[in-house]
Order: sequence, then C-alpha cells, then structure tokens
Amino acid sequence: MCPVPMRCRRRKLLAGAGVLATSAAMAGLAQAQYRGNAGRTVRELTDGPRVALVTGSSRGIGAATARQLGRDGYRVVVNCVVNRDLAAQVARDIEASGSPAIWRQADVRDPTAVRALFDAGEEAFGGIDVVVANAGVMHLAPFADMSDEDVNHMFDVNILGSFHTLREAARRVRDGGRIFPLSSTITRFRTETYGPYAASKMAQELYATVLAKELAGRNISVNAIAPGVVNTTLFTDGKTEAEL
Repeated sequence: MCPVPMRCRRRKLLAGAGVLATSAAMAGLAQAQYRGNAGRTVRELTDGPRVALVTGSSRGIGAATARQLGRDGYRVVVNCVVNRDLAAQVARDIEASGSPAIWRQADVRDPTAVRALFDAGEEAFGGIDVVVANAGVMHLAPFADMSDEDVNHMFDVNILGSFHTLREAARRVRDGGRIFPLSSTITRFRTETYGPYAASKMAQELYATVLAKELAGRNISVNAIAPGVVNTTLFTDGKTEAEL
C-alpha cells in the first residue's frame, strides 16, 4: 500500500511513459558519438547496415527497444524464452517499419543457446553492432520469506544469464559497437522486498564498468541503463492497485 497518495499518482503517470522513454534512450545511445574515435558514430564505423540484438524482447522494455531500433534503421534480432507468438509479432512490426528482423527462442541461462542466438544474428545480417542485455525476472519478498527457488531463478537469469549475454557480446560485437546491460533505479531506492532483485541489478552496473574498460581499445562503449518505474508486466504482476 502506498503511504503517499500524490507520490503514487505521479508514479503511475511516469510509468505510462516509461517504456517509450527507456527504449528511446537506449536507441539514442546506440547511435551517440563517443570520445576516442574522432567522434564517429556506429553508422560511420560499420560497413553496411547496423545490427542490434535485444534479449528478452518479446514484450515490455525489450520489445519497445527492439521496435525503436528498427525504426532507427537497425536490423534487429528479437529474442524470447517462451513467448514465441509475441516475439514473432515484434519482428513483424520491425519489418513493417522498414527494417529486416528475425526472432529466435533462447534461454539466456544456457550458454549454448546464447551462442546460437548470436550465430543466428551473424548468419542473417553479417555481424552484430549493438547488444541490449534486457532479459530478466523479478521475485519480491522480505528476506525471511524469499524461497530458494525464487532467488535461484532470479540470480540464474539476471546475473548468470546476463553474464552469458555480455560475454558473447564481448567476443562478437564489431569494433565501435555498443553494449547495454539493464540495471534498475531500485538499486538506489533500496525498497523493502526488493533486496535480492536489487542485488541482481547492481551486478549489471559492475559488469558495465569492468567491460567498458576491457573493450575500450576496440572503441566499444558499455553503459548500464537503469529505468525507473515502467508500466510492464514484470513490474505490475503480483501487485495490488494500492501497491502500484
């Protein structure tokens, strides 16, 4: 239950625009100039069309980001775990906007599946320039009530699954590319019941800091994106109206 009604109403308004704002920010950063390579952009550094791979992009922030990248001229690799119909629809939407797209089912917890996902992008489009490590899950409970199954599932997807994606990105993204792990502003708010989830998202910021240093010599930039309240099923499922 929200103790401050005005704050909760404002939160709902912000959530309504959150998906579009977050996806637009990532798409903008994907094309942004960076210091250290004469201010050139991904478009200028890549021979031929640019290619983006977005994990967990059958719905929510991932789907909005994939669609936005398609509108910006990227060829897009859409990914899902179980929502095959939704992923196929996102790919069709991207194609309708004028950009080629494919979709592939892959569980980021499985490193073999992640490698196959990158293989598909390279085989279809010739290479990968942008990776958005968006796939994630959320289980909320006080520490005393959090089950082993839920915390293990969350860490397997959010920490280990993201690692599999970022490791493959480090190996495959072309020079001058962009890599975006997805964090969350909950790492700053530190709200009750969000402890393990916040920890899994803080890992994305640590990943980004280290990976940026490791890939600097190839002019690949790595930025963790931390969305605020966004009206997606990941955020709303299991919450009452008062909690939202």
